[in-house]
Amino acid sequence: MAKVYFVVGGNLGNRENYIERAMSLISERIGYVLRYSALYESEPWGFEHENNFLNKVLLVDTKLSPAALLLEISFIEGTLGRERNGDGYSARTIDIDILFYDRQVMLSPSLVIPHRHLHKRLFVLTPLAEVAPDFIHPLFSLSIRELLANCDDLTKVWKYQPVTVIN
Repeated sequence: MAKVYFVVGGNLGNRENYIERAMSLISERIGYVLRYSALYESEPWGFEHENNFLNKVLLVDTKLSPAALLLEISFIEGTLGRERNGDGYSARTIDIDILFYDRQVMLSPSLVIPHRHLHKRLFVLTPLAEVAPDFIHPLFSLSIRELLANCDDLTKVWKYQPVTVIN
């Protein structure tokens, strides 16, 4: 069994529902969800859009290889309406990224583990620090807590507060 950290997020449609459905499908198709963070809201990173993102980090116990994970992630994203429109960052219903696969380092044309930009993104590091503050990045030999403290990303990230409608 491998311990895999994922970040799950999106900024289109019912964001909370997409993340909950993604968690459910991850549990069904990939493995047991051991831990997860609170939901965090953030401004888009790398592009401009009127909708903020919601993100959550999951720690999952899986029997699947990294290549098999990519296939399952693609299936889950497709099931939840993810449309890929070429290269670059864009708005989406759901996005699932592998952050870490145990402490493995992998570089292939289709997959880089650890995720190549996680140390630059507050919207990843903030919920990841909630789930695994002492996890050591296998390339940088720094804990998630240390990476978060040294991150110079200026994007705003905050705990999500759903709007309650009172009738």
